[in-house]
Amino acid sequence: MSLTLILACLWVLAATGVAMLPMRHQYVPGVGLLILAPVLIGVIWYENGIWLALVAVFGFVSMFRRPLLYFWRKARGEISETPE
Repeated sequence: MSLTLILACLWVLAATGVAMLPMRHQYVPGVGLLILAPVLIGVIWYENGIWLALVAVFGFVSMFRRPLLYFWRKARGEISETPE
């Protein structure tokens, strides 16, 4: 097993651990994991090929579906910052 796949497994364990924290303690490590994931997926793609990268993308999206959906809606303008 390559080093990048071991790091991906550790990323999954870290994300699972962060998910067990109370919501107010999830933001900082969650954002760090959210930023690190595309870099890690890119390295997995480079070293191991597209199929393992797609498996990593599937895992990433399944674990971070709520924040990704929020950012998608915010980018499309469906969520406004100011109260109406």
